[in-house]
Amino acid sequence: MKFAQLLAIKSSNQVSYKSAFLYASWLTDQFVRNVPLDQMVREMLASTGGTFTTPQTNFYEIERDRLKTAENVAQVFMGIRTQCAQCHNHPFDRWTMDDYYGFAAFFAQIGRKQAEDYREYIVSNRGSGETKHPVSGQNMKPKFLGGEEPDVKGKDRREVLATWLTAPENPYFAKSIANRVWAHFTGVGLVDEVDDIRASNPPSNPELFDRLGEKLVEYKFDFRQLVRDICASEAYQRSSTATPDNESDTRNYSHSSVRRLAAESLLDCISQVTAAPDKFRGLPLGARAVQIADGTTSNYFLTSFGRSPRTTVCDCEATTDPSLSQALHLLNGSSVHNKIVQGKVIDRMRKEDKKSVDDVLTTIYIRCLSRKPTDEEMKDLRQTVAEAENEQQGLEDVFWALLNGREFVFNH
Repeated sequence: MKFAQLLAIKSSNQVSYKSAFLYASWLTDQFVRNVPLDQMVREMLASTGGTFTTPQTNFYEIERDRLKTAENVAQVFMGIRTQCAQCHNHPFDRWTMDDYYGFAAFFAQIGRKQAEDYREYIVSNRGSGETKHPVSGQNMKPKFLGGEEPDVKGKDRREVLATWLTAPENPYFAKSIANRVWAHFTGVGLVDEVDDIRASNPPSNPELFDRLGEKLVEYKFDFRQLVRDICASEAYQRSSTATPDNESDTRNYSHSSVRRLAAESLLDCISQVTAAPDKFRGLPLGARAVQIADGTTSNYFLTSFGRSPRTTVCDCEATTDPSLSQALHLLNGSSVHNKIVQGKVIDRMRKEDKKSVDDVLTTIYIRCLSRKPTDEEMKDLRQTVAEAENEQQGLEDVFWALLNGREFVFNH
């Protein structure tokens, strides 16, 4: 889901739902089979074929503008924002207009034609086409960002770029990807924002930033090994309870940052604990929101809680910032109350499992918070149930309160 957001996978007037679904399925399969990240990116950037038969070619259908494509490649796979250099030399970084249009020249020869099925397009290297510098009017030779002008005569320029980009000695790729994964698990990147790596935005820990990239190269771009290393680190495993000395720290990982769950994850959690799943387009009942292939498939809950609209490749599009509409929806909307009623979890506990009130309360706590209620909490819970119209209503009220509580909604 994270990478589908970065690649802006969604249907549109030029990308059919089938194409978007196949593209997302291809991406999922890459991670399921633990295909090395460098191989995955090479296959995507150098892809040729139909958007149905070779789904990764949809990378060039979702964005057809060659300049935007070049910007997206730099931002997603190197963490570099080159957009400012389109009209003038970058004011905060080293990149010039020559760098910008030299890099864009790698994507000047992409060919497209409609397949037999009107929904499918064939992406290929047409072998001709240049990128002109808007000031000098000269055709720009393909040039790596911060690197040389490679020999591209008779070659697919995209293959040349993909080979350079994913090479172990590339100074950007491994560090940028590792920084994204680090930020996903810890809440803040070593370079933050993760897709704004530049000289004027240095990493908070340069040694760790470099080492993460080196480690990813060492184990041949094994994504799962990177995740294991990060999750096994002391930085990731630290408590969210800060000491007075470090409670204001947001960059040095002295304590875990408290974050609201992502929109898709939160909806999946509510659906799981209430046993009331949602139905999403193209997926069977019971499928999770994190499995949604098409970025245009959404509902009120996901939109309200900051699901990425996938209109750009910026990591900032998905947000976990809390808002009043989110609180009101949890309190008064259908996502919590209706699911509690539809799922009939408490009904089954009382009627089928014959659980006592105390047992139901304990089970609800474990189900929602992965812990038992404290003695003080249990005392208050018994009183809440006793004061309700009936035990069933009282237990559902407790269930509802837990799903609205910070302990459930936040990752801590």
